[in-house]
Amino acid sequence: MKVIASSIRKGNIIEREDGQLYVVLTAESFHPGKGTPTTQIDMRRLSDGVKTTDRYKTTEQVERAYVEDSNFSYLYKDADGYTFMNAENYDQVIVPPDVIGDLSIYLQEGMTCVLSIFNGVAVGIQLPARVTLEVVETEPAMKGQTASSSYKPAKLSNGARAMVPPHISPGTRIIVQTEDGSYVERAKD
Repeated sequence: MKVIASSIRKGNIIEREDGQLYVVLTAESFHPGKGTPTTQIDMRRLSDGVKTTDRYKTTEQVERAYVEDSNFSYLYKDADGYTFMNAENYDQVIVPPDVIGDLSIYLQEGMTCVLSIFNGVAVGIQLPARVTLEVVETEPAMKGQTASSSYKPAKLSNGARAMVPPHISPGTRIIVQTEDGSYVERAKD
């Protein structure tokens, strides 16, 4: 389906002239005072992970691949990849590690994710925006340190690291953004 370049967003899958599928990493529109507005799209080829950048006029047509997004539950990881199950028809899909990338650290058993399926193959994944994790280790709070002044490093139950406020201690459950691993708030459970 053809769409104008300025409507392309991060996570979209587009088909270039070479017939290959690319996932959009960033899409930025530039509107100079003089001249034609352009959209720069950074993307990664799905077949082999090669990154490339294209620049289009904002009104230029780009072929957006038809990708079906469905909810899948994460089951487990093995040598083949990550196994997900469709909650509606119980079909299982194995997703290769390079599709998930750095987000794999936030996968939890039973977590519902949105998988982008193209011709029966998973080509993209969207995790929930936030996950709840436990702080495993962090420095003790120092007396006189105010909550707004600084953050301290903490190691989380999934092995990730995050910067947390001084009042957070080991054993505390916190909510973390999956996009960048940043601390949001203390879990209310």
